[in-house]
Amino acid sequence: MSGAWSGKTVTVPGGSGFLGSEVVKRLEAAGASVFVPRSRDYDLTTEDRVRAMYEDSSPDVVVHLAARVGGIGANQRSPGTFFYDNLQMGALLIEHARRRGLEKFVCVGTVCSYPKFAAVPFREDDLWSGYPEETNAPYGIAKKALLVQLQAYRQEFGMRGIYLIPVNLYGPRDNFDLESSHVIPALIRKCVEAAERGDDVIEVWGSGEPTREFLYVEDAADGIVAAAERYEDGEPVNLGTGREISIRDLAGLIAERTGFRGTFSWNAERPDGQPRRALDVSRARDGFGWTAKVPFEEGLEATIS
Repeated sequence: MSGAWSGKTVTVPGGSGFLGSEVVKRLEAAGASVFVPRSRDYDLTTEDRVRAMYEDSSPDVVVHLAARVGGIGANQRSPGTFFYDNLQMGALLIEHARRRGLEKFVCVGTVCSYPKFAAVPFREDDLWSGYPEETNAPYGIAKKALLVQLQAYRQEFGMRGIYLIPVNLYGPRDNFDLESSHVIPALIRKCVEAAERGDDVIEVWGSGEPTREFLYVEDAADGIVAAAERYEDGEPVNLGTGREISIRDLAGLIAERTGFRGTFSWNAERPDGQPRRALDVSRARDGFGWTAKVPFEEGLEATIS
């Protein structure tokens, strides 16, 4: 990593979270002074607290990682909350960054913004080719609106904003709460607890047929910092590995590594979510020289341990 961060102040909303803590660690190691606004002190859906955050931190750069997130169940229960909070938070942060004339704004979006039936692998140019998968469309559309805002502000005001789209993340310190977690931590917890109890069967939502791509959290943090340092274009950029795996095969890998010897009961009455999900990652490689490094099985072992 170059000396580009030495003497810079970087504000990282969401910097105490699963991904954010890894990004903060890298920025600090590179010489940046990092300010992480805590949600108890700064409700970033309200304009006065966003203004206060900027006044208290006086950043050169913002890396916006804060989001209201959850699995399919959480998105189905609270679609309005997911839409409003993510849109409001991002829009206010970008607008006040513009007013203050920040050097750069880095916005981390979501793979949920892609159309439900986008051609695989997903290319950034396909973001607008259809409607997102229904169960998380409010979240995905709210996040995608921030790309529009950044591009509009670049055109009108010359604002330097970039937009990154990481695929599903996993790794140590993920959210293992079954009510709100994503598929890897949910399956790990279910398998570990079933193995401890000696259960023979685990119920899993959906058919097991959908595919997903997963990015180790440390790789994602490396990609975000590399883009913040070296990427200047207004076009969005995927962050991923390009490797696709079915949920059924994923469950088998996790069962092997957690000692669960039973079977999975696939509840096809529950939603599958998007049918397939895998990214074209050439723009990140060509645009700022980043590729993921951690093999999936190795990352899975680290997450389980």
